[in-house]
Amino acid sequence: MQKLLAIISIATAAGLGLLAAAARQQGILQPRQERQIVAHGASRGDAPATTRSAPAGAAERDGNVTRSAAPGGAPNLVMSGEPMAGAMGYDLMPLPGLKPTIPLGRGRIGDDIATAFAGAPAAVPSLATLLAGQAVPNSGRNGVPQWEVDPDFANDVFTFVRIRYGSHSGWRRWATDYPDSDLNFSYRLSQLTSLKVDPNGKVLELSDPALFDYPFVYLIEPGTLEFTEAEVEALRRYLLSGGFLMVDDFWGEAEWDNFAHEMRRVFPDRDPVELDIDHPIFHCVYDLKSKPQVPSIGVAQWGRSEGVTWEREDAKTPHYKALYDDRGRMISIICHNTDLGDGWEREGEDPWYFHEFSEKHAYPLGINVVFYAMSH
Repeated sequence: MQKLLAIISIATAAGLGLLAAAARQQGILQPRQERQIVAHGASRGDAPATTRSAPAGAAERDGNVTRSAAPGGAPNLVMSGEPMAGAMGYDLMPLPGLKPTIPLGRGRIGDDIATAFAGAPAAVPSLATLLAGQAVPNSGRNGVPQWEVDPDFANDVFTFVRIRYGSHSGWRRWATDYPDSDLNFSYRLSQLTSLKVDPNGKVLELSDPALFDYPFVYLIEPGTLEFTEAEVEALRRYLLSGGFLMVDDFWGEAEWDNFAHEMRRVFPDRDPVELDIDHPIFHCVYDLKSKPQVPSIGVAQWGRSEGVTWEREDAKTPHYKALYDDRGRMISIICHNTDLGDGWEREGEDPWYFHEFSEKHAYPLGINVVFYAMSH
C-alpha cells in the first residue's frame, strides 16, 4: 500500500496520465494490450455475436456520456490482462493495432463504458453462459469472474472497502446490495482500467485498526445511521489522515437531515458543499453531462413509462456534496437521492436497466470517484 500511495502522491499534480506512467515505472501496473470487447450470442438462439463500430474518428453522444471511435472505426477501449469471460457474458479479444484516442492526461481508459458493451445481446445470458470458457474458477461469486493478483504486490492493489456499522437494531442496512455490487464494481474497475484491483473487496468496521491500510471506503444507506462515539472518532481520524469516504443510497430530506447530523458529530466545523457539474470528479475519466440519478431496479422498472427515477417525492433532484479538509482536499463525496450501488449490483438482471443506468451512469461515475480520490 505504501508503494501505491507513493506513486499517487508523485503523480497528483500532473494528473492520471502521469499516475499510470509512474505506476508502470514502479512495476505496479503491467504493460497493457489493446483489446476490444466482443459480445457472445445469448443462449436462446440469437444472432451471431457482433461488434459495433463508428466512422473513423467520429464522436457519438449516448445519453449522459460522450464516446468516440478510434481511427479505422474500431471502438475506443483499452484494457489490460488476459482474455476472460465478463460478468455479462463478454470476452476480451485481442485487437492488434487499436490505439486509444483520448489524451494521456485523461487516464488509461476508453471514453465510454457503453463502447465496452457494444453489441450486447438482447437478453441477459444464463449463468451457464456467463461461466462458459472462464479460465479462473469463480465459485461463490454469482458469476463474476475471478482474477489473480500478483503476489509481489498483494498489498499494493486497490481494494473496495465497505463499511459495516451496527445501528438500525440489527437490520443490516450497511449490507444493502452486498456482495454483488462490490464484486461487480471491482471487476468492472479491473476490466475497464489498468488499475490493479483486489477481486474480493473487504468489509471493515470504522473502529478496525486495519481501516488505515485502505485509502478508500464506501458507506451505504446512512439515512437512519447513528454512529457510536468510537465510530465518530475513528472516522474523523481516518479522513484527516488521508482517507476518502464515498456515501451512497439514501433518499429524501429526513434521511439527509439525519446523516448531516451524524456528520456534524464527526466534523462540527465542516459543512458539505454541493458540487457543480463542472467539477473534475464528473469528468476526470468519463465525461458526464449531468448529475446522474440512479434508482433501484424496481423503481426504475415501475417508473419507466413516465421517466420516474426518484424513490420519493422529496427526492427528485440528485445531489452530490463534498467535505474538504483544511488543505482543500476532498475527503468525502456524498451521493444523495441516487443509488449507484444498485446500478452495480443489478447489472445482470435487466438489459434495459443495465444499458440505461449501469453503463451510462453508475459505472462511469463510480470509476471517476475512485480515480479522483486516488489521485488527489
